[in-house]
Amino acid sequence: MEMDYTAIIGLAAAAITVVSILPQILKVWRTKSTKDISLGTFSLLSGGVFLWFVYGILMKDLVIIIANFLGFIQVLIMIIFKVKYK
Repeated sequence: MEMDYTAIIGLAAAAITVVSILPQILKVWRTKSTKDISLGTFSLLSGGVFLWFVYGILMKDLVIIIANFLGFIQVLIMIIFKVKYK
């Protein structure tokens, strides 16, 4: 099956989105400091990413489902770090 340009753009967007928060997770994990991390921002982001995940399920779009599931896990990790490393 040949992919069209919209599928390629979607996959690229999903990959960039999933990878984008990893540097922050690694930095917090190494430094054990969340002083400059906003719990409010990550709480709102978790809600948005979760809704995108549900949307992907409803639309039966595997790219949206996988990207937002992984994004939701990452955001939850940041929230856990924020609570743990006050």
